[in-house]
Amino acid sequence: MWTETWLFTKRSLVTTIRNPFSFIPNLIISVFFLLVYTSGLSSIASLPQFDGSAYLNFILPVSIVSGAVGGAGGTGQALVRDIESGYFARLLLTPATRTAIVLGPMIAGMLQLLVQTLLIFAVAFMLGLTIPVGLPGFLFTVLLAIGFGLGFAGYSVGVALKTRNAQAAQAGTLLFFPLIFLSTTFVPKELIEAEWLKVAATFNPTTYIFEGMRAVLTQPTIDWAALSAGLAVAGAMSVIMIVFAATNARGALKQK
Repeated sequence: MWTETWLFTKRSLVTTIRNPFSFIPNLIISVFFLLVYTSGLSSIASLPQFDGSAYLNFILPVSIVSGAVGGAGGTGQALVRDIESGYFARLLLTPATRTAIVLGPMIAGMLQLLVQTLLIFAVAFMLGLTIPVGLPGFLFTVLLAIGFGLGFAGYSVGVALKTRNAQAAQAGTLLFFPLIFLSTTFVPKELIEAEWLKVAATFNPTTYIFEGMRAVLTQPTIDWAALSAGLAVAGAMSVIMIVFAATNARGALKQK
């Protein structure tokens, strides 16, 4: 199965590289968020709830996660194009496993997000980012990013297989954008005044991804409890979405 998965991943990567405008706008938007939020809101980092951390370190996870949500939509749309061209139907006639067929685009989407995350980090370093805990903070943030990206790519692939429509796949992904803002996006939870927003942030999985990244980016020592919660949420999302995508791949086979 792994050889098949690699072949499907490689094909998806080549398709993405041949069409760079499928991911460049998403990267530009993520960097735009980083520049605007850092420039416009950095003064609030002087509040005691930020514990002396720079606002650039606090807001960086928002830029990375928004890139994951936008990039996942591209993964699903690429699969819809394969369905519409008949390529996906031909794949289903091969001995390749359904898991490999859906894992290939998902892993390609994850690798795309990895490159995107590294580029966002490069911009952040140019803006003066320093990570108090050093290299472990960088590596754990990247790990959380690719875990979340794999889960979101699985969601996009699952929706694409379910709807078989590029617009519907894109719309299904956009529904998750509110999750970015129903969270501790701009300030710590202690500074959120609306009680309903605090409740939403508590049940929002994106909050735990943000807090996991901030646990290794903002303080001189790692907050292992917050980091562990973030890794657990990213891992659970990945597993659930892989099952979701594989289930819909079997459904697509039955419709043929």
